[in-house]
Amino acid sequence: MPEINSLPPMEDWLADVRKHVLGSAPDMLAILDVYEGEARFGRRYIAADLARLPKGAAVLEVGAGSLLLSCQLVREGFKVTALEPVGDGFSHFEHLRELILDSAGILGCVPQMLNQRAEDLSIKDYFDYAFSINVMEHVSDVNAVIANVGVGLHPGASYRFTCPNYLFPYEPHFNIPTLFSKKLTEKAFKNKIFKGSGLPDPEGTWKSLNWITVRQVGKIVGLLHGFKVVFNRRFLVSTLERIGSDKEFALRRSRWMRVFILGLIKLRVHRLAGFIPAVLQPVIDCTLTRGER
Repeated sequence: MPEINSLPPMEDWLADVRKHVLGSAPDMLAILDVYEGEARFGRRYIAADLARLPKGAAVLEVGAGSLLLSCQLVREGFKVTALEPVGDGFSHFEHLRELILDSAGILGCVPQMLNQRAEDLSIKDYFDYAFSINVMEHVSDVNAVIANVGVGLHPGASYRFTCPNYLFPYEPHFNIPTLFSKKLTEKAFKNKIFKGSGLPDPEGTWKSLNWITVRQVGKIVGLLHGFKVVFNRRFLVSTLERIGSDKEFALRRSRWMRVFILGLIKLRVHRLAGFIPAVLQPVIDCTLTRGER
């Protein structure tokens, strides 16, 4: 793995993409702002994991979205497979992805594209590392995705993902409390979900949500032979801190929530969140590891 100071700077890559989008489709800049923030966050999220991998390691991004992060990892010397079908709630990716791939083609950092659902992944014993960021809450079959990605790993390799935990009574895409079930929540907040969310495709996004939980993931992994799972409780602390440092991320939360979290950060009591049991936290940070043979 190259020294950190020798890695191609992510900001250079993002600047190249922004220049291309500005010249070709300036109306897409607002959407690009959101995905740039997600890409920066994603690179920080997996930084420690990537630092343990050798140069040229095979990396799978499950739900690669805009492709900004996958392309950056190619620039860093990884052999990247970007799995990303365009489905419910994410049709607005299409145009932006095309522009990003244009830039990546010019710079020679296009990942291997896998245009299929994670539920249909059939690659075996290949990847040195896999990750996904805010994707697992949108898959149609959590069990199948965990199993398929798991067997796609080399023995000893890991799949790390983060997503909401729906045991916690809050839905972050729509900034609404949850009421025991998706059906009941929809009935109570129908207008907010379908008319007041501000999302590009609220109906598709809502339809895609699967209500994943920590308890569910634990049970699924427990039924798989040769796998173990660990939930990181400290991730919640950094998620709260992101509210104070990432404007785009913060604006996707309701005003009352931003005020409350910023107050916790100011008093430094947000650090206590790391002691909350994983099953009760609003976010999941999970690492699934395939055992050595």
